Amino acid sequence: MLPELIEELAKIEGFKWIRIMYSYPESITEELVKVIKKYDNICNYFDMPIQHASNKILKLMNRRTTKEDILSKIEMIRTHIPNATIRTTIIVGFPGETEEDFKEVIDFAQKVKFDRLGAFAYSREEDTAADKLPNHLEEDIKVERRDALMLVQQQISQELNAAKVGNIYEVLIEEQVEDKVYIGRTQGDAEEIDSIVYAKCKDKLNTGDFVKVKINNALEYDLMGDVIDELA
Repeated sequence: MLPELIEELAKIEGFKWIRIMYSYPESITEELVKVIKKYDNICNYFDMPIQHASNKILKLMNRRTTKEDILSKIEMIRTHIPNATIRTTIIVGFPGETEEDFKEVIDFAQKVKFDRLGAFAYSREEDTAADKLPNHLEEDIKVERRDALMLVQQQISQELNAAKVGNIYEVLIEEQVEDKVYIGRTQGDAEEIDSIVYAKCKDKLNTGDFVKVKINNALEYDLMGDVIDELA
């Protein structure tokens, strides 16, 4: 159903970028990936919250997938769309998570090299199924693991960004932040949650303009570049 819906939306004139958000791994089918690849106005962007990479923890979370299934899905996406942006969210410190379980998360993140990753420490909520599980972790352990995972992702992000220097991207301008300096986003950056592009331009730009930006510098999460041409 989703592939058909997205395809119909893509055919409507005037939709410049269509972005699909928050799709669990089991809902991302090969049919959907092929539709995304087919249309230029569908962002090659996959927001796929895997939540964890230990099969034991995934089962405790009542997720309908395994680490092997997730890896297979990522490989399928990258086979069809090599330049796809894959974003995920991971919860660390879930009840029963051991050091070995957490190491699986770190190893998985280093292997997959997600373009975007958000890590969250498990937060206990009264009367939920997870709240009734044994072996809850201390808050400082959860925070420590979250920070460790984000440090790994920071290094991955910096490495991926460095490889983008010299490339040209279509950027949607959001606002002006300094004289002749604007911030915007590529197809690989969802609003508010992902990275931004700092774009220098001698001409006046407006919110909503699409421009071509050549990247000349890479930060840990963000990119910097010069506008080389405006797009219609």
